[in-house]
Amino acid sequence: MDSDALNTFLVVHRLGGISNAAKALHRSQPAISRRIALLEQELGVPLFERIGGKTRLSDAGRVMVPYAERAVAAAQDAENAVRALKRDDVGPVALAVTGTLAGARLSKVLKRFARQHPDVELSLRTATSAEVSDLVRRGEATIGLRYDRDRSPELDCDMLLAEPLAVVCATDHPLAGRRVAKLAKLRDERWIAFPIVPGRREITASHVFALFQTHGLGEVSWTPVDSLTAQKRLVEAGFGIALLSESNAAEELGRSAIATIGVGDLAASHDVVAVTRRGGFLSAASRLLLDIIRADFSKAPSPKASRRNGVRRA
Repeated sequence: MDSDALNTFLVVHRLGGISNAAKALHRSQPAISRRIALLEQELGVPLFERIGGKTRLSDAGRVMVPYAERAVAAAQDAENAVRALKRDDVGPVALAVTGTLAGARLSKVLKRFARQHPDVELSLRTATSAEVSDLVRRGEATIGLRYDRDRSPELDCDMLLAEPLAVVCATDHPLAGRRVAKLAKLRDERWIAFPIVPGRREITASHVFALFQTHGLGEVSWTPVDSLTAQKRLVEAGFGIALLSESNAAEELGRSAIATIGVGDLAASHDVVAVTRRGGFLSAASRLLLDIIRADFSKAPSPKASRRNGVRRA
């Protein structure tokens, strides 16, 4: 049972069939089918079943997935470690980032890294926080940036900062630049937030709703929007208000395209963490990138220091 066979098994599983896996791996469908058949013959059990015209994991396949992921990741570690012996300032570094963290702060980090390591092949993927952890766990990403700590024993989490959240609105909103005593004052507003995808928990999608629940306010009227940029454009146009990290709203606030509403009983923030695979290999370039991320993100202002200025009480 070699890592190539296990990787083929994982790609068939993730892409939902032989045809898609063949395209992704640049091989013929018969070659992929033969690879899976040999693996199943070696194990003595089928790994996939055809149900309703779709390729599904068998019971044995479901058991196999986490072990295959670890084996493939370990093989990638070994390859990276050997390459690093030749030269420690080249080679691939894969970074996975929650989409809303791919802003100005990350651009500054990547620019500094590129200056110091111009020969490193850096790849960047955006995903949800849960997907970032999965990419790191499987060895498809070297370093991940996500919201909130992942409790998985397979990952190491490095707390970077608690990023303050602010309620933002259109500049002509009646409460723009003002302050309310309680979140309850905003109960009847229409909120704009990331959609909640069944079976895939995403921190930024549920944060606004969790806040209302913890304040005992129940359900909230909201519009699901899966793009941060689109959320801000809708807020600007007056279609609703949103709960955004202050760094994500900084550009619009700086040019007075949107405004904030201060909330007396709201002290909300997102924990931003870096994740790496526990025991996984980190090249010199990867360690440098992680050090730059730690240093730059730690310079972010604390929630108290970054509170809105000029907010009037409503």
